Amino acid sequence: MSAADNSSDSFMVILMKLFEHEAKDIFREFKMPTPPGGVARTPEEAKERAAEIGKPVVVKAQVLAGKRGKAGGVKFADTSDEAAKVAEEILKMRINDLPVKAVLVEEKLDIAQEIYAGITIDRNERKYVVIGSSAGGMSIEELAETSPEKIIKRHVDPFLGFHPYEARQMAINMGFKGKQINRLAGFFMILWKIVQAYDVELTEINPLILTKDGRFLAADARLNIDDNALYRHKSLIEELKREPAEQNERERLAAEHDMAYVELDGDIACICNGAGLTMATLDSVAHYGGKASTFLDLGGGADAERVKKGIEIALMYPKVKAILVNIMGGITRCDEVAKGIISAKEDGDLTVPLVIRMVGTNEGEGQEILQKAGIPFLRTMEEAAAKVVEIVKEGA
Repeated sequence: MSAADNSSDSFMVILMKLFEHEAKDIFREFKMPTPPGGVARTPEEAKERAAEIGKPVVVKAQVLAGKRGKAGGVKFADTSDEAAKVAEEILKMRINDLPVKAVLVEEKLDIAQEIYAGITIDRNERKYVVIGSSAGGMSIEELAETSPEKIIKRHVDPFLGFHPYEARQMAINMGFKGKQINRLAGFFMILWKIVQAYDVELTEINPLILTKDGRFLAADARLNIDDNALYRHKSLIEELKREPAEQNERERLAAEHDMAYVELDGDIACICNGAGLTMATLDSVAHYGGKASTFLDLGGGADAERVKKGIEIALMYPKVKAILVNIMGGITRCDEVAKGIISAKEDGDLTVPLVIRMVGTNEGEGQEILQKAGIPFLRTMEEAAAKVVEIVKEGA
C-alpha cells in the first residue's frame, strides 16, 4: 500500500465517527425527537442560536471524546449573552488533547429521568445487540460495573431483524408503563433503522431524556459508521469532509506511521504486533487486576526504528505508568525489537518501567541483546501481564 493510500485510509477511519450535531442531523432525518438548537463556531453564533431558542440553554463542546461534562465542556446559560460567554470559554478548551472548534447550543431540558438507549455489535455472538437502561447519564461501561442488573439487552437475529414487539418488551423490562412503552420503543426502532441504513458500528443516546411533561428527547447522540462500508455512503462522506482536527498529537503520529493506536482509561501501555495479540494482552492485563492505557499495534515486520517510535508515542500519553511489550515474532524479528528497545533506553525515552515478553523469529538473538544490555524479559504473556500489573501497584 502506498503512502497516499495510507493517508487516505487514516482519513476514512476518522470520518466514521460523527460529531454529536452531525449524528443528530441523521437522527432528525428519521423523525427522532431532539431538543431545538444548532451548532455554533463563534461566541456570536452561539448568542444567535440561544436567542432563536428564547429559553435557557446548554452549550456543549463538539469533540470526539467522552466525559465532556467532567472536563468542563458542557455549560448552562440563562440568556443569550451568557451563552456567548460560556461558548467563548469552551471554544478555547482542549478536551482529551482535542481542540474544540464548535459548540452545540440547545434548549435546557426539564428532566424527569435520564435513560440509555443504544445498538452495537456483539462480536462474540456475531449479532447486533440492542441495549437499554433506565439509569442513563453515565457510560454504559461504568454502569455495567456498578449496576449490571439495570442493563437490558436483546440480540438481533441477523435474518429476522429487530421488531416493534421486541422494542416494546425492552421498554417494559426497563420499567416503563402505559403510553411510555410505545414512545420509548419508537426510539429503539428508529435507532435500528439508522443502523441498517448507514452500516452503523455503534449508535447510542446517552442520555435519552424523559421530560417532566412526558416527552422523550435525544439529548445526546453518538454514531460510528463501519469504515469498511463507507464506499456505500459517498454522499455522507462528501457532506462531512473536514480536517482531521479530532486527532490528538499521539493519534496523528501513530496514523502517520501506520500504527493502530487507541487510548483507554488505564495506566499500562500495551505495545504488540497484531490486533489479536494486542487484544489478548489487554485481556491478560485486566485478568491480573490492571488496566490498559494504550492499545498500540506495531503491525507486521516492525524494525528497530518502528519499535522505538511506538515506545515514544506510548510515553506521550500522560496516564502511562508502565509499558508492556509483547511480541510474537513472525515477519517481525525479535532481534530488531530488542534493538528498538535499547535505542529508546539509550536516548532517554524510557521514563517508566518496561516489561518485555517476546518469542518467535530470532528469539534467542533478541534475548541475548537484551541480556547484554541488562534488560530483563519474560517468556509467557501471563507472566509479563502479572509482572507489569505488580510494578504499577507497587508504585501507586
